[in-house]
Amino acid sequence: MRVNETNQTAEALALSALGWTLSDTGRADRLLALTGLTPDDLRSRLGEPALLAAMIRFLEAHEPDLVACAEDLGVSAAQIVDARMSLER
Repeated sequence: MRVNETNQTAEALALSALGWTLSDTGRADRLLALTGLTPDDLRSRLGEPALLAAMIRFLEAHEPDLVACAEDLGVSAAQIVDARMSLER
């Protein structure tokens, strides 16, 4: 797989994980509180690899959320972490 394809796959997985994160009000509030982001920030920066990687780091910081997200998305937690590492390159 080419690097561009890998980044697109990582971005798609990160966007899915972000959607999962925002689907729960408490988790979404925690994301915004801990990162200092606003809903407008999220909307305007959705395509930025750095923002998507930071969002995955948020999940990594609370392993139960990372595992639950992975289960709901039908991927492994390691795949989500790999997506973050790909986005950080």
